[in-house]
Amino acid sequence: MTTQTMTQATRRLRIRHLTRVAYAQAAVSSHNEVRMTPLTLPGQTTLDARVTVSPTATTWSYWDYWGTQVTGFDLMDPHADLTITASSLVETHPPGPLPEPPGWAAVAERTANSRLSEFADATTRTTVPAGLVETARDAVAGLDPHETAVAVSALVADRVSYLPGTTGVTTSAAEAWELGAGVCQDIAHVTIALLRGLGLPTRYVSGYLHPEREAELHRPVAGQSHAWVEYWAGDWCGYDPTNRTRADESHVVVGRGRDYDDVTPHKGVYRGVAGGPPEVTVEFTRVA
Repeated sequence: MTTQTMTQATRRLRIRHLTRVAYAQAAVSSHNEVRMTPLTLPGQTTLDARVTVSPTATTWSYWDYWGTQVTGFDLMDPHADLTITASSLVETHPPGPLPEPPGWAAVAERTANSRLSEFADATTRTTVPAGLVETARDAVAGLDPHETAVAVSALVADRVSYLPGTTGVTTSAAEAWELGAGVCQDIAHVTIALLRGLGLPTRYVSGYLHPEREAELHRPVAGQSHAWVEYWAGDWCGYDPTNRTRADESHVVVGRGRDYDDVTPHKGVYRGVAGGPPEVTVEFTRVA
């Protein structure tokens, strides 16, 4: 999704994320994990969050390895459909100043001796040809880590147009680059692939982005979930390559991981006949 710049200010956003699954025939049982609860972080505070399920099921929550809150539930009786509603109220704040960029040698040393190494290697989804990394390296020669993140994001956004419906959830970074089109997930994966290839630890961020920069108070608007990146340059710094901007008070973080697979909003298995894809809607209301 694309946006336009506006004056930064603290926001309070109400988010309703609705997922409907209709089975071709009643599912005998299903087992589900949901990652739709926004985190409380220095730049955002989750004031209220809940996940409800229909048919009614007992839910439980835990924190996964990557620090994302997971809601789990099982449905052990036959059911023709499944509805998951994740509702949250989040207060967000403008980002602070970027940290002083460390030298590339310092980044490499810190990466080799910490958990940053988990965000330094390519995954199946974030692998691109070596020649593409070298092209990016030539384009950012002499730039510091912050400048590199911005330049690489622009390189990707120039090549991979935001075009919904051209890719699927299994599309890799290399496929999106070759196709020259994709969604925010694909643009984030390609950006991650190149930044990691250049030696900058980078993680995938799953969350929400209010679609209207000049949002009216108390007016619900349709939106969607969103993906961007965080790179490490003395601290984790959020950048949205799809919109060519720093992650700010319009962005709401739900989870971070190596790629989409670590933070998939809804994972599940069921016994039954295969049906169509889930129907997903996201609604935003700015309340302050």
